[in-house]
Amino acid sequence: MSLTELELPGFRFHPTEEELVNFYLKRIINDDKIDSNTIGFLNIYLYDPWELPGMARIWEREWYFFVPISRKHGPKGRPNRTTRNGFWKATGSDRQIRSSLEPKKAIGLKKTLVFYGGRAPKGTRTDWVMNEYRLPHGHKDHDIVLCKVYRKATSFKVLEERAMIEEDAAKTATHDESQDMLASMESSSKNDMYFKSCEEENHELLGSNAFVEPSKFSIDSLSSPLWSTGQDLWTLFSLS
Repeated sequence: MSLTELELPGFRFHPTEEELVNFYLKRIINDDKIDSNTIGFLNIYLYDPWELPGMARIWEREWYFFVPISRKHGPKGRPNRTTRNGFWKATGSDRQIRSSLEPKKAIGLKKTLVFYGGRAPKGTRTDWVMNEYRLPHGHKDHDIVLCKVYRKATSFKVLEERAMIEEDAAKTATHDESQDMLASMESSSKNDMYFKSCEEENHELLGSNAFVEPSKFSIDSLSSPLWSTGQDLWTLFSLS
């Protein structure tokens, strides 16, 4: 079966876990020929998970790779699952993959990992998930595993909760803007009232004084005469 044939409408590559272990991984490790060219080799830890879909042989919602194991501190060290912008972290213990014909026989092991952005031990959990399949202990091991990478589906309940949180945040922001606007309007109104009061007060003051008739000058109103006894008017206003 060629890759061209696999791109026919209606085809979907969706193997079972038993098929992934018993047919694909076991054959690759035993150097047996696989006619299908659906899974390629790639060191996925050189890339971040969102880069992997474009590197897979099959473009589906799940992306498969044969991955060489890179270990820390020598061949017996722990696997290195660090990428450029994050790391893959295992969740729980490994689960056995059993044969459908012999349920008591374990044919492989499955490890589930979640991608975290940042650096260990801290990091931000993402919705990228990986299932790592390997043969059980005691089998011929070339440090090769088969990995299935996918994005975890978001439940409708989580989407509803996110929508409610966003709606509440929008309402809060609108309420705050309204309060700020009302406060600004009240402040402006108070300023207008203050200036109006000042204008009215000035107008009243001006109105009460603008038309005050000055008191008429009267000689009789003086406490003392303008001239001394014995002076006549001519002498008083003389230019000499």
